Amino acid sequence: MRTEPLGPQDPLAGRRILVGISGSIAAVKLPLVVSALAKRGAEVRCVLTPSAERLVSPVALASLSRQRCWLDADQWSHTAARPLHVELAEWAELVLLAPLSATSLGRWVHGLGDSLLASTLLATEAPVLAAAAMNTTMWASPGVLANWQQLQGFERVLPLGPAEGLLACDRQGTGRMAEPELLLLALDSLASWGWRRDWQGRRLLVTAGPTREWLDPARCISNPSTGRMGVLLAQAARLRGAEVQLLHGPLQVEPAWLEGLSCQRIDTGAELQQQLRQRQSGVEAIAMAAAVADHRPADPQADKLDKQALEAHLAAGWQMVPDLLQELVQQRPPGPRILGFAAHSGDVLPQAQAKFARKGCDLLFANPIDQAGTGFGAASNQGWLLGPGGAVEPIAPQPKLAVAHRLLSALVALLPPG
Repeated sequence: MRTEPLGPQDPLAGRRILVGISGSIAAVKLPLVVSALAKRGAEVRCVLTPSAERLVSPVALASLSRQRCWLDADQWSHTAARPLHVELAEWAELVLLAPLSATSLGRWVHGLGDSLLASTLLATEAPVLAAAAMNTTMWASPGVLANWQQLQGFERVLPLGPAEGLLACDRQGTGRMAEPELLLLALDSLASWGWRRDWQGRRLLVTAGPTREWLDPARCISNPSTGRMGVLLAQAARLRGAEVQLLHGPLQVEPAWLEGLSCQRIDTGAELQQQLRQRQSGVEAIAMAAAVADHRPADPQADKLDKQALEAHLAAGWQMVPDLLQELVQQRPPGPRILGFAAHSGDVLPQAQAKFARKGCDLLFANPIDQAGTGFGAASNQGWLLGPGGAVEPIAPQPKLAVAHRLLSALVALLPPG
C-alpha cells in the first residue's frame, strides 16, 4: 500500500480531512487509511458511529491521526460554544465516509441527523467521498438501491460503489468496500479535480502497460512501462462517471486501482490489435497509453533456445509490429476521438509534432523519458499536449493522476454534448 507523499504537489498534503466511519465490518480497514493520510501530511479527524465503535478502536484512530477521535457521546456539551457537528462540518475541507453502511446511507439521503456523523454530513459543504459496503442481499434490496440512486444526484458527493469479492458473511458477491489504496486514489482525485462527473454516461477505451514479443518461452522484447499512466487515466475517467474498458499488458501498479474497470489482459501487440478491432466501434473515445514493442521476431520459437541457437535466431530476422495508433485512426468508425501518447528522449516537442502530423489522432500527449522523476514507472509526469489547429499546451511536472485529469478534460471537450 502506497503511503509516501507524492512530493510538493501532493493533493492531500496539508488538507483537513474528516473521516466518518459507520457500522460495517469493513471499518477495520480504516486505520490503514488514516495512517496513510497522516504520513502524507494531511490533518485528519475521525468520527465514529456507535456501531463502528464496536469494530474499530477510537484509541487506535486517535493515535494514528494524532487527533482526538469523536464519538456520539461527544456531540452535546454544556461547555462547548458551538455544536460539535457544525464545528466538524465547517473544519473539513474533504470528507471520507467509509464504510458507508445501509443505515448511514438511509439517514443521509432522507435528511436525518440523529447521530454525530449524520448531523455532520447534513451540515458540511465539503466534498464527500462515500464508499459503500454491506452484505450482497442488502446492497441489492430495493430500498438501498433507491437510496444509492438518490445519492448520485447530491452535489459535492463522489459515490464509490462496492466491489465484488468474498464478504465477511462468507457470501461471494457485490458489497465489499473499495480497498484502502483505491480510497486514497479517489481522495487524490477529489482533492485535485472535485466531484464533477463530466464523463457521466460516456464510454472510454484505454490501453495501458507494455506489450511483450516472445523470442521463445523464456525471453521477450518489451519496455519499462509499468502501466501507471494508463491505469490512472482509466480510473480517473471512471471517477468522473465514464464506463471504462481497459486493455492492459503486464502491470506494476496497485491491484486495487483496477477495481470498477472492465479489464482485459493482453500480452503481444497482435493481441492488442485484435482487441482494439473488436472494441473500437462501441466507444466514444480511445486513449492509447500502452507502450507497444516496436519489433517482434520473424519466427518465435515454441521451445527455449540455447545460447548458440539464440544468437543464430536473433540474426535470422525481425518484423515491425504494426503501428496500432495509426491503424486505429485510419480504420476507426465515425465518432470516436483518439488520444495518442508519445514517449521520447532529447528534444521532445519537434519529434512529437512530427508524430502528431503523421498519426492523425485528435490529441497527442508527448512526455520525456530521460528526465529524473518523470516517465516510465515514476509517480509524476510532464510534457506537451498537442491538439487541433496546431495547439500546444505545456504540462508542468505533476502527479500522473493530475496529468490524467488534464488529458480527460481535453478529450471530453472534443466529444459531442452528452
